Amino acid sequence: MPEVTGRRRAAAPSLITAVVLFGLIGLISPAPARAADPPNIDGFLAALGAVESNGRYDAVNATSGAIGKYQILPLNWRAWARRYLGDENAAPSPGNQEIVARRKVIALYGWLGAWAPVAHWWLTGDGDLNPDNWSDFSRNYVNRILARIGEPLLPGRPEGWGIESFKGRAYDDSSGKITLSEGWGEAGYSRYNGGIVRYATEPGASAIFTFTGTAISVVGPIGPTRGDARVYVDGAFIGTMSATARHFRARVRIFTMTFDVVATHTIRLEVVGSGSHPMVALDEFVVEGEPLAIEVPRVAAMAMEVPDALEPGPVLAQRAATTSISIR
Repeated sequence: MPEVTGRRRAAAPSLITAVVLFGLIGLISPAPARAADPPNIDGFLAALGAVESNGRYDAVNATSGAIGKYQILPLNWRAWARRYLGDENAAPSPGNQEIVARRKVIALYGWLGAWAPVAHWWLTGDGDLNPDNWSDFSRNYVNRILARIGEPLLPGRPEGWGIESFKGRAYDDSSGKITLSEGWGEAGYSRYNGGIVRYATEPGASAIFTFTGTAISVVGPIGPTRGDARVYVDGAFIGTMSATARHFRARVRIFTMTFDVVATHTIRLEVVGSGSHPMVALDEFVVEGEPLAIEVPRVAAMAMEVPDALEPGPVLAQRAATTSISIR
């Protein structure tokens, strides 16, 4: 005990000196003030929590695993907790959720400069500042938040606005010629063909389409929440197409394959379904070089047999060498 007491007494003058010096330094060089909070941040956080989880700190999304009042993905929680709490293993208590969400939202507002794109980023992870490029779902989500904080809503768009078309004949996702396995759902957006796409997230979910022509393209949306699919043509693995992109676009040629001659082929898409973004969406297949269907009138008196030598053999009928492939 005497030694401990002695160390405490000996340290006292040094401690006093340090306190005095610190006070003098503080007077001479004041610490920089913390940046002011964005306008109406409390209102935005309240609106965000209400839309995401109805304000429940214990909410858990059964599909994505997103947690808490602000529905933060587990992977994001670890990264943000490390950045804003100093501990990636910090529990998502109500207090910690508020600290993390507030500081992340402040950072997003400093980057994006307005509440609408901050809300869009929170939903999609996409920093695109142009609302014209946002999906209808995202625009509706953003408007729900803007309405709660009293800001002007994003204007509506006319039906069919901005639908991009491609050369060739389109077979959309509702075509009877496309065979979808189990596990495909529907998502709506005005810029999709017919306003609907089919999407799947389960590994192995497939879409099969048989066509006749000189080229085939897969058209669908790309963006930060999209994933990959394997492509097979006539049973052979061609490659893996990726729909992942920094910004959302409703209609893009994700995959294209061309052939030397007109022939019949079958394309199959198989969802990879792994990672944090397993979703693949199909809007349409586009076929180029389809043969024209010409109906010849049947005249019994003019009918004649075609010699076997003039009929195409199996080798010629099935020949269709690949000339090019384009995969995102």
